[in-house]
Amino acid sequence: MARHIAIIGSGPAGCYLADQLLRLIPDAAVDIIEKLPVPFGLIRYGVAPDHQSTKAVARVLDRVLARDRVGYFGNVCVGRDVQVDELMSLYDAVVLATGAQCDRKLGIPGEDLPGVIGSGAFVGWYNGHPFSQSPAVSGIRSAVIIGNGNVAIDVARVLAKGPEELAGSDLPPQVTEWLGAQPLEAIHIVGRRSAAEAKFTTHELAELGTLQRAQPTVMDPAGLSGDSDVVKTLRGFAESIPRATPVTINFHFQLTPVAFTGEGKLEGVQFRRAAGGKVEIPAQLSVTCIGYDAVACGSALPQNGTFRNDAGRIDPRLYVAGWARRGPSGTIPTNRTEGQQLAQKIAQEIADGVRAGRRGLRELLESRDVGWTDYAAWRRMDEAELAGACAERCRQKLGSVDEMLEAALEGQLRSA
Repeated sequence: MARHIAIIGSGPAGCYLADQLLRLIPDAAVDIIEKLPVPFGLIRYGVAPDHQSTKAVARVLDRVLARDRVGYFGNVCVGRDVQVDELMSLYDAVVLATGAQCDRKLGIPGEDLPGVIGSGAFVGWYNGHPFSQSPAVSGIRSAVIIGNGNVAIDVARVLAKGPEELAGSDLPPQVTEWLGAQPLEAIHIVGRRSAAEAKFTTHELAELGTLQRAQPTVMDPAGLSGDSDVVKTLRGFAESIPRATPVTINFHFQLTPVAFTGEGKLEGVQFRRAAGGKVEIPAQLSVTCIGYDAVACGSALPQNGTFRNDAGRIDPRLYVAGWARRGPSGTIPTNRTEGQQLAQKIAQEIADGVRAGRRGLRELLESRDVGWTDYAAWRRMDEAELAGACAERCRQKLGSVDEMLEAALEGQLRSA
């Protein structure tokens, strides 16, 4: 009999793990369960829309979903449509690959002011996530981005680019319209550590120097110590000849946020200097890029932002992968390496197949009138998005769950 494995989450962690399990366990049948109708998680909704070369890894993940021994159950929410303990009764092993979906909080005054938004919510919005909302502010002249990692760079770059520079991305039209309506003049990227400790990758950082509408600079060039590639790139920004651009991108280091200020909406962000004293930067928008925490998956509860585990195992037959396991760290290829290691562990520990697996899940969902999307439905949704491509964007993303399901149904009726 086949050994049945369920993976909750269809992002890189889940798909890479599925691929490795199929390689190591000849009789494995893997089902990937995703709460949205469409797959690929952060590849679709986290990678910046103007970085299509990075998003292209979705083609690799798509080939995993297309495998004969893989079942895709989209539009199925664990905790609502099916419970973790029910999956444990149906599958020989269950893996949580749900990512880290909750923005971490700074815990300082004013964090609930309109205009203050976490990077997960902001990135999800400009990537067209169906559960996201546009920022509740307008007339943005100054934006403060808190954090010194690549997400901060992504946010700054999307804010700074004009329509011509965003051509060929999959940025939703309503986002392009919102961005074009802002009278943006200054973007401030602020970190509490020194430039030498910043977590930017050199390539991402250097890309800011190629923008047409914005020029990066460093507010305190004297504080740039060290010879790392990141510091050298920042030094190059500081020493470059000023250009006449609509927007400036200002790097600040060794500033710790202490409060968001404003009456009814954000007006500024206060920081404490490492050398003493405070400074306030005017802002109508502030995006906090300080990390993410995992959220509950039905009855499975994280602790301190991740699911406690021993080398990927939470309990007998229950495992965890990706950001839900290690926190928001690493790159997309990290998930491939981790997937190989976890697949080896599961292959060693999984018993002979004695559970219903896919057949049991289908019967359970049907008994509850849960309509799920399979791989064929995803392909129809993908075709509908690609059909909306134009000179401005490479695809027209379906913006709501209802639109996704409608496109899947219409495609099925056309092919009938």
